[in-house]
Amino acid sequence: MSRDLSPKSLLGVAGAVATAVACFLPWSLYAGFPGKMLNTGFPGGARMYVLLLALAAGAVLLLDPPGRVRGLRAASVWALVISLLTALLIGYAGGGLGNVAAGAWIAVAGSAALTASAYLLDASSDRDRRVWSLPDADWRMPAEIVITLAMAGLALYVFVVGLGIPTSNVASGPDHTFRDAISLNDVTNGSEFLAFLFGIIGLFLVAGRIGLTASLGAITQRRRPALVTGATLAAIAFPFTQDGSPYALRIAASIGVFAAAAVGLNVVVGLAGLLDLGYIAFFGVGAYFAAIYSGSTTSPIHVHLPFFLVIVLGALVAAVFGFVLGAPTLRLRGDYLAIVTLGFGEIFRISVNNLDGQSGPSLTNGPNGISNIPDLGLPGGFSFGDNHHLFGVPLPFQANYFFLEIVLVAAVMVAFLRLSDSRIGRAWVAIREDELAAAATGINTTRLKLLAFGLGATLAGAAGTVDAHVVKVAAPDSFTFIESTLLLAAVILGGMGTVPGALLGASVVYLLPEQLRFLHDLRLLVFGLVLILMMRLRPEGLVPSKRRQREFRERDDKSGALDPPPGAHA
Repeated sequence: MSRDLSPKSLLGVAGAVATAVACFLPWSLYAGFPGKMLNTGFPGGARMYVLLLALAAGAVLLLDPPGRVRGLRAASVWALVISLLTALLIGYAGGGLGNVAAGAWIAVAGSAALTASAYLLDASSDRDRRVWSLPDADWRMPAEIVITLAMAGLALYVFVVGLGIPTSNVASGPDHTFRDAISLNDVTNGSEFLAFLFGIIGLFLVAGRIGLTASLGAITQRRRPALVTGATLAAIAFPFTQDGSPYALRIAASIGVFAAAAVGLNVVVGLAGLLDLGYIAFFGVGAYFAAIYSGSTTSPIHVHLPFFLVIVLGALVAAVFGFVLGAPTLRLRGDYLAIVTLGFGEIFRISVNNLDGQSGPSLTNGPNGISNIPDLGLPGGFSFGDNHHLFGVPLPFQANYFFLEIVLVAAVMVAFLRLSDSRIGRAWVAIREDELAAAATGINTTRLKLLAFGLGATLAGAAGTVDAHVVKVAAPDSFTFIESTLLLAAVILGGMGTVPGALLGASVVYLLPEQLRFLHDLRLLVFGLVLILMMRLRPEGLVPSKRRQREFRERDDKSGALDPPPGAHA
């Protein structure tokens, strides 16, 4: 139990109880938010996430874990943000705050009291966070395996829920529109997704500040076979949770391609420490190679090669481009190297845009690109363009590409892990940390940096060949500078030098803009603000490497819920 039952703590307990009770009361008097008009049953939407944060805050107050005050601040702040934002959106969409029911105001007041309590308590009295561990008993190993598998299942559940929240603009009433052309349905659906997003951020921060994230990370590291098994089963199970939705599976397949490319960029940036701002060009080389030799009716070269040959050749051609770019430029460092790679990316885009038969050879169809790329086929007559039914569940053809992405991501992950654990990988890390010191120990820095560029380009080219068949087109507009920056953001946000970090970062960076479409022209602004917020809260990345954790361990964390955690992980 808590060692501190002072009036400050009692204020927090009262706030947590009031907030939790409010979640079972109606929040809206306005029919535009029907889910929040109910006063019976278990709460859903924003009320559910506020309830979870209130329960987390109460548990932190009463159980007194390490990092108690910081965990309390994270839970209380995000509960206040969700409840206040939801109340304001209900009032705005309904034409006035009179449409906000008492439950929402009780939640705002309760979470405000909880936040006041959190900031009145002294954070300097927090005990250092530690890694929680199970007792050393016979049941420890099976318990850790069950926990690891449960974590994979939880990740699948969160992804399915986040992807399943409708945020598109469905037909809205003629008299209810936002002033900035954001419809009423945009408001209701958008409020649910924002509540989900902020709720996940809040719960993740609470878990990190009391040491739970580090403890679960240590368990999954000890049970890697169970982690791989659970992650694989969760990925395979995903299409069966979508009830035949082509949109969800199309998004998931694109995330897989994006994640494979991000893992390849992690070799260049995360391991070798080379800032590459033109990485999307290697991805484009693979995509165009696959498009040209796909048998498309719009391809200027009417040659159809087997896909398994195309993916190998596309990766090799991208590798050649990587070595050609790297050979004369890798003696540069830092900003100078970044500028050169940026120029290469733009040269590639402009070149494929000009190879239209007028200003150059007819190879890429210029700005029109190569479209109508046919679906992949396997020996035996299996076509990736066919729909299927499996175990009574409809699987649209997008599921075929999703399963292909699982194989691609698995292959890229194996390559990355083997490289990072090898002598070459350790040499890359040494170059990243201090190139002069690495050269002084006898490491051929130029050759190894060139190898990193070539291998990163190879993985990007392989991902590009698959992407061409997923999206059915290869066009210059798909390989712009913004795509390179998004890949780089995925690597940094997820955690440089880690495979789970690249996968999680790619999922967040790809999925967020899709789910923020209800904001229309404002979505990229909000997307950028969310990325800034995430990096402020987790500067070492969502799934950082041990080295990155140590780098941030001594960061000052005195400012409360909006400060980055000091990263006390195992």
